[in-house]
Amino acid sequence: MNALPIIIGSLCVIAIAYRYYSAFIAAKVLALDDSRPVPSQTMYDGHNYYPTNKWVLFGHHFAAISGAGPLIGPVLAAQFGFLPGLLWLVIGVCLGGAVHDFMILAGSVRRKGKSLAEMARTEISPLSGFVAGIAILFIVVIALAGLGLVVVNALAESAWGTFTVGFTIPLALLMGLYMYRFRKGKIAEASILGVVGLLLAVYLGGRIADSSLAHAFTLSRNTLIIAMAAYGFIASVLPVWMLLCPRDYLSSYLKIGTIAFLIIGVILVHPNLNMPAFTPFTAGGGPVIPGKLYPFVFITIACGAISGFHALISSGTTPKMIAKETDTRIIGYGSMLMEGVVGIVALIAASSLFPGDYFAINTSQRTDAQKAAYVQMVDSHNSADFNLKPQEIDRLELESGEKNLRGRTGGAVTLALGIAKIFDGIPGLSGLMKYWYHFAIMFEALFILTTIDTGTRVARFLVGEFGGRFYKKLEEPNWLPGSVVTSLLVVAAWGSFIWSGSISTIWPMFGIANQLLAAVALCVATTILINSGKAKYSWVTILPLSFVGSTTLVAGWKSITDIFWPLAQKPETSVQGYINVSLTAIIMFAAILILFDSIRRWLGTRRRPQPVGDLVEA
Repeated sequence: MNALPIIIGSLCVIAIAYRYYSAFIAAKVLALDDSRPVPSQTMYDGHNYYPTNKWVLFGHHFAAISGAGPLIGPVLAAQFGFLPGLLWLVIGVCLGGAVHDFMILAGSVRRKGKSLAEMARTEISPLSGFVAGIAILFIVVIALAGLGLVVVNALAESAWGTFTVGFTIPLALLMGLYMYRFRKGKIAEASILGVVGLLLAVYLGGRIADSSLAHAFTLSRNTLIIAMAAYGFIASVLPVWMLLCPRDYLSSYLKIGTIAFLIIGVILVHPNLNMPAFTPFTAGGGPVIPGKLYPFVFITIACGAISGFHALISSGTTPKMIAKETDTRIIGYGSMLMEGVVGIVALIAASSLFPGDYFAINTSQRTDAQKAAYVQMVDSHNSADFNLKPQEIDRLELESGEKNLRGRTGGAVTLALGIAKIFDGIPGLSGLMKYWYHFAIMFEALFILTTIDTGTRVARFLVGEFGGRFYKKLEEPNWLPGSVVTSLLVVAAWGSFIWSGSISTIWPMFGIANQLLAAVALCVATTILINSGKAKYSWVTILPLSFVGSTTLVAGWKSITDIFWPLAQKPETSVQGYINVSLTAIIMFAAILILFDSIRRWLGTRRRPQPVGDLVEA
């Protein structure tokens, strides 16, 4: 199968969805009105509530929501073949993910920028608010750990990537001061400064990696965890305009620019998808994901189609910076569509590898037992239509400059090789495989790291809101002691999770938790619609809620019985197994409770006269 019709067809479907479906939601379901005051105006404080240009905010929001999920999830899901992931990405993002983000963002803007948990409390019930708050704290820590772990794995022992990512921090500080202090409002000038600085960082990173200074930027796994935790803490405490927003805006240039260049590359090179539409592992037993296609493909692609983590951003930093209501359409719905495109391109890049090379990279081969299991898997599943013998991995190792690509699980290396192969195939750009590979590794790390800073800040708000029930001052986001304490708690939680975890222990829980959080957010969005007298449009949110909720609960149950519980029965993995079982069960119970509480509220609301209004605050 050639990639050209896939990328063109997907882009056309996504463009049509934005033009018509998002317009319908904006005009009929939400009735966006620019004359309505927004929190950035009514609650302006120059710190967290700050009216922001929609394109700058688009960059911040897109950078914040686009983490590991749309990059790594589709790569891992390629185990089932390219077609299941492709269909879920295109259909899911148009009818599910973009609707989810848009509805929560608009709802939070009309509720003074309140968090998802606070909206659950006011719209559904205090019980749902309390349970949602507890569940979200669990989920956000797991999510940040899952995202952060990919960054650590990508940057560990990589001087080029570490220098380039680190360089963007002082560069973002300079941009923030330039836009908001030195040359206030001169966004174009600051953008040029940022882009030039970013290109310089990429260039210098390559030079430093080949110099005597490389050892200074070649950091171990544990050192990177500490450095990333320190950055997350600083970004969470500083004013949003100073570091977080300009850095995410800056990162969005590299993100969107690279993805645009990759789309052009796919169109020019139009590689063949060597991975078949369906593989024999759709029935289960795969080396990457042991479960069956249903329901595991829908939690493996935890972002790109729909992501509950986005609800935390859409009810966290972004609604406090919206300048006018109509901006929520491009920022909420549009940013999620862009993430869907990222997922599609990542799937194409991974599927362009030969199956034998893909599985050689993504199957653990550290121990003799693992190597024997890999050989057995190749022998038992190899056929004329599904060749699991490595085809070009030796050449890829030589051209990428990597000593060993076998057993490099986690998806990051696979995606980097797929991207590098496409770029290397563009006329005039061949022969640079080593540079394309390391650029892709850096791109992935920078792509994901921007989610860490915003996620930590959002989690800090959540901890403050929850702690405010016991000490009122913690609810004030501008109270510095509270900001420091809550940020430290959040950073310590996800940092310790990364310190002791791995992709195999964190990613399955991340997928389940993320999708169940999306179901909780859709419960809140549906309740907002019904409470405001718009029950006739509730199908917009109930449709994705029904699918995501039921599918993820099935995935959670199968993960507990088939994956996590067997781990708990083995002495060497018992602690890991019991933690996975407990956290997954807690999150599932919380989601079910909120779902039933929401249905109770929906039925109760429909029995009494409906208020007149368009999603106004209750």
